[in-house]
Amino acid sequence: MNRIFKTTAAVSLAAAWLSLPLCAKDKPISIARQGLFSSGGSVTAPVPGSFDETKNWLDATRAGNTAHIDHANVFFQIPAKEKGLPVVFLHGYGQSRMGWQTTPDGREGWSDFFLRAGHSVFLVDQPRRGAAGMTAQMTTDAFLDTWAENSKDYKPGDQAWYTHFRIGRVAPQRYEGSQFPAGEEAQNQFFRQMTVNTGNFDAALFGESLGAVLSDVRKMTGKKSVYITHSAGGRVGWQTPAENIAAIVAVEPGGTPEAGSPEYKKLLAANVPVLVIMGDYIDNGPADIQSTSFWKNVRDGAVAFAAQYTADGGTAEVWDLPKMGIIGNSHFLFQELNNKEIAVLVEQWIGKNVK
Repeated sequence: MNRIFKTTAAVSLAAAWLSLPLCAKDKPISIARQGLFSSGGSVTAPVPGSFDETKNWLDATRAGNTAHIDHANVFFQIPAKEKGLPVVFLHGYGQSRMGWQTTPDGREGWSDFFLRAGHSVFLVDQPRRGAAGMTAQMTTDAFLDTWAENSKDYKPGDQAWYTHFRIGRVAPQRYEGSQFPAGEEAQNQFFRQMTVNTGNFDAALFGESLGAVLSDVRKMTGKKSVYITHSAGGRVGWQTPAENIAAIVAVEPGGTPEAGSPEYKKLLAANVPVLVIMGDYIDNGPADIQSTSFWKNVRDGAVAFAAQYTADGGTAEVWDLPKMGIIGNSHFLFQELNNKEIAVLVEQWIGKNVK
């Protein structure tokens, strides 16, 4: 039996997952349709002057030109035997949809797992990131992205993010019992998944574009979506209009809405069930690393959110994985050695809580 299952409840869940379509790991996935589209965004005002079609791109003034900016880009796959609700995946900071599609050691990601369970999947690159990089102004975020507000040089961050993500104290070390894939090549692949913001991070603006994504998904499928977010994408998730959200699964979000806030009221009014998943090395993380207290605050805030949300008539819970007997997970639990087992538990939660 996999080492992650330590409690009686977890053992029963381990047995249950074997009967689900997600465990058909060697069976080809039959796709009825796949493609790409963009949602949301805006168009800039024309550059002053008249467009000279005879010079077109050779005219350095770009007079008369516009730009389509700040949209989301979506890759989708619809399985041949579709059932259940569509799933919309939103990545975290410094990431793209790639993180849902694979793992650092080349195994299948969560998008394939949910396809096998019969869900259509919609994988987003948020505005100003990845395939949705077009924007009006280069990033001026001197804290996270660049050396200075007017800099065109990006800050390196491999070691900083690795430690903050609780994979290990210092790369390439891994914490004892870690579920993160071992080996130099897995580390290399993980770091090369990361990508930069082309423009400043704007959760409210991104939320508008993700609202457009969810609306477009509903037009395509006729259904609301299960909205799976990660990390800073969780902040965007709370900012997203709720009318097309069937449920939110927030994987280690950067925070949760305060009770009584507009985001809180919006979710409660729309009767959106919420699941927050937190990994390991939080209560047992190194006390001298500042990120340990950061993640404790995130986890404790999520517990308080879920308690109040439930008291107010909503459905919400927090999975503290070590307390469930599932140990060794970092911030990237959906890419780790036990990602399939956790995906199965999420699928069970969706079946139980989403009508």
